[in-house]
Amino acid sequence: MTVHRFPLRAAALTLGLFAAGLSHAADNADIGKTLTVMGAEKAGNAAGTIPAYEGGLTKPAAGFKPAGHYPDPFAADKPLFTITAADVDKYKDKLTVGQVALFKKYPDYKIVVYPTRRSASYPKGYYDETIANLGKAKLAANGNGVVNVTGGLPFPVPKDGNEAIWNGLTRYRGENYALNFSQAAVTRGGDYTPVRFEQEISMNYGALNKKPTEREDNVMLYFVQVVTAPARLAGQVLLVHDTIDQAKTPRSAWTYNPGQRRVRLAPNVAYDNPGTAADGLRTNDDFGVFAGATDRYNWKLVGKKEIYIPYNSYKLSGNTVKMADVLKPDHINQELARYELHRVWVVEATLKQGVTHIYPKRVIYLDEDSWLPTMADQYDARNELWRVAEFHSVNFADVPVHYGTVELHYDLQAGRYLALGLRNEEPKVYEALTRTAADYTPQNLRGTGVR
Repeated sequence: MTVHRFPLRAAALTLGLFAAGLSHAADNADIGKTLTVMGAEKAGNAAGTIPAYEGGLTKPAAGFKPAGHYPDPFAADKPLFTITAADVDKYKDKLTVGQVALFKKYPDYKIVVYPTRRSASYPKGYYDETIANLGKAKLAANGNGVVNVTGGLPFPVPKDGNEAIWNGLTRYRGENYALNFSQAAVTRGGDYTPVRFEQEISMNYGALNKKPTEREDNVMLYFVQVVTAPARLAGQVLLVHDTIDQAKTPRSAWTYNPGQRRVRLAPNVAYDNPGTAADGLRTNDDFGVFAGATDRYNWKLVGKKEIYIPYNSYKLSGNTVKMADVLKPDHINQELARYELHRVWVVEATLKQGVTHIYPKRVIYLDEDSWLPTMADQYDARNELWRVAEFHSVNFADVPVHYGTVELHYDLQAGRYLALGLRNEEPKVYEALTRTAADYTPQNLRGTGVR
């Protein structure tokens, strides 16, 4: 099989054009006027292909049951058109470098484009805390964290790429909740063995069920993940304490191995160390497209651009299809995926001198309405495009929160991909829990992981 190579020079040239699409230089004074609280442009675009923002979804579609799958509020929408390998050049000004590469690599790849629905929404308390951050939030030492904040979006109008990335890292994701899902490392022939996870997240930063004075100092979130299948991996547990000011206190992590019945510190759950049971197809810091410390990169805010991104992926993420319907050789079943034209912030990360990472360069695309990192292009040590990440999303309107669902990591050189966040056959999707910091200690891991 031919390995397609995509030179870094070509990517840099394409990115250089992005700034041309920017509107006037916005600042905090535009919040609530021409900009939403999240810093997005309220107005639609001149072509009328992106509508004005009207508050997003705040009520689930008919038939929703708490913790269950979310019915598609846009099920009646019809596709506008389909992009194929035969006509990709016609649309490449609204595609990422990675998307174009997928068309070149896989001749049957397609992108089905639907009407744009700006569905992202968040609680009023999150918006209030965002307003309170204006002119106050700052980056921590070395840019590796945020200070002078306890909640809300730190930088609705980012001045640089690091501020934009920290918006993505601190975006609202709810309070205390459980998410169960499967992950599949798909071979070239389409084979895979699902790895099932039971996962809990307890947000401390911006937790609206706590007063700012009640939030644990410098803790962003508590994260615990238990592998339940296949049998050879079942019982493994990962616990992570993520921080806001990582220059002050870096991420802490522990693992529990059921065979050894021991809890161990896990300092390697960071940066470019391999992700859990991912068959080497993703790193720890490209979980959710990007997660973790920012100190190894220089972050450039390239600008804003209109891109066809995965959005409102209710069908792909829902229980009307099976995992086997989604996972196919080479790439997922693109007939089930929904793409829309949205404005995204484009951030280019280049590795600092004196540090190492398997990606010397990565380009990340963040949705302007939600700050969800929705796409990424990642380059290898030869300055060639290596991996393409894609994060589908829906709106959990009962919370409300715009949340990532099916996450994909395409390895162009290996001809394989990793899919995670597969909840199609799970009975529950986003289940609210009652938890405290005491529930997420290393001492609790042994009991959590026993088979």
